[in-house]
Amino acid sequence: MITFNKNYFGLAVLIFIIEVLIALFVRDRFIRPYLGDVLVVILVYCFVKSFLPLPAFPVAIFVMAFSFTIEFLQYIHIVEKLGLKKSALAKTVIGTSFAWNDILAYIAGIVIILLVEKYRSKKIKTYNS
Repeated sequence: MITFNKNYFGLAVLIFIIEVLIALFVRDRFIRPYLGDVLVVILVYCFVKSFLPLPAFPVAIFVMAFSFTIEFLQYIHIVEKLGLKKSALAKTVIGTSFAWNDILAYIAGIVIILLVEKYRSKKIKTYNS
């Protein structure tokens, strides 16, 4: 059942704005390539949780699988194969180069999600008892 969770949606919007700012203004060797990838899985997670009231773990696994799929598509150069080499949007959304470090950043983002959700659920249980 689709529902709307304004808290997750607000977080998704906030992280999206941060990601756009990183993409437009940050040209370094840490924040853009690593923190950006950590944040993108958190962004996708929050967006999914904005509309689907599913448990954290299955959503986190779905987001990780989705992220790995995008990275695999970069590995096989899907942007070029689809004839989108000149599309800045396609190159930004899908990406153009595979990197193992991206996989590690996605995993780090998923670990952060699961730790935060575990902490939140303990806090909610403590508050409700």
